[in-house]
Order: sequence, then structure tokens, then C-alpha cells
Amino acid sequence: MTKGLGFRIAAGLLLLAATTMAADFPDPAIDNKTLKGEQTAVLAGGCFWCVEAVFQQIAGVEKVVSGYSGGDAASAHYEIVSTGRTGHAESVKITFDPQKISYGQLLKVFFDVAHDPTQLNRQGPDTGPQYRSAIFYSNAEQKKIAEAYIKQLDQAKAFDAPIVTQVVELKSFYPAEEHHQNFCNRNPHNPYVMAVAMPKVEKVKQKVPELTKQK
Repeated sequence: MTKGLGFRIAAGLLLLAATTMAADFPDPAIDNKTLKGEQTAVLAGGCFWCVEAVFQQIAGVEKVVSGYSGGDAASAHYEIVSTGRTGHAESVKITFDPQKISYGQLLKVFFDVAHDPTQLNRQGPDTGPQYRSAIFYSNAEQKKIAEAYIKQLDQAKAFDAPIVTQVVELKSFYPAEEHHQNFCNRNPHNPYVMAVAMPKVEKVKQKVPELTKQK
């Protein structure tokens, strides 16, 4: 996330400006708001710094951990994942209270704010399969909700292009190196954070204020 920083920042800004979504983004028609007890969701949508920063704003989210999903333990290291040949995607593991935020509502934030799900094997300034859009489901219900929501959004033409998000079974999640955790909060003046991540943080507060921790 440092090579060609100027170009990548400019591309990220253009992506944020150009992404076209329906003014009234639909809620998932299929969801489960009756679950109790701590739940987790694993999502991949480009740079994990950005996705982590977005979900840290959501009420009911108790913890967000940046990491890697889709490959094996031996290759779950940033320098290796960055080659794009490990099968891993930069991901976040979200621990949440389902009595405060449902899995479907997390997916709404994921699709509406956290990233552009029409980008194949890239996300704005970051390119390669490690930046792909993916939902790693941990049970049949998460799979059902995710697949139904993607179909719903495509049918509603919520985006100008088809959604390319993968819905795949979660095999393992490997936490990233410590210096990647809580990166945006610890590095608010990092150029990439200021240009790419923080606009998404502001966007989530503006687009779904009812789901955020702000009052």
C-alpha cells in the first residue's frame, strides 16, 4: 500500500467520486435479527485499513481485526500476500452484537460504503486478487443472506455494473501483523489514510447515520 502512492491516492479519490449507487440503498430483504450472543463476520473489500476503519464506526461492532483469508497459514504474511499468489485476500474479522446490528446490516455497510463490489481483483488504487471483494461465510445462514442480498442488489441495479463479490466458505482467518491493526486511528496523517480511508469513514457517517456510533 505504499508503491506508487501518488497515483494510488489519486485513483482512490476518483473511485470514491465516480462510484454510482442508488440514492436510497436498499436494506437486505432476507436477514436475521433474532440471534443472540457474540457473532463474527469476515469480509474482504480492498485495503484492510479502510474496511477496518469503516466498521469501527458501526454501533454494535465490538472489535475489528485486520487479517488474511483464503490461503494457508504459511503464506499469511503481508509481504507474501502482496505478491497476489497466495489465495489470500486482505480481510477483516468483525465481532458484533446481533441485538444491535444484524449480519445483513453489516453487509449493507459493506456494499454501500466500505468498497465498490463491481471491481474485479482490485479496489480503487490497489490491484491484485489479494484486494478482491469477498464474503467469507461461517455458516449456511450467512451464505443465504449474502447470496440473496447480492441478487437483490443486482436486480435493483444498485450499481452501474454487476457485483463480482465472491461468497465463499470461511476456512481460516489469520490476523495480520500488529502494525496493521487499528492502522487508521494510529496513523491519521498517513497520506493514504487521509486520501482513501477517511473519506469512507465520513461517508459511512453520512449515508447510514442510524447505524453508526455517532450521536
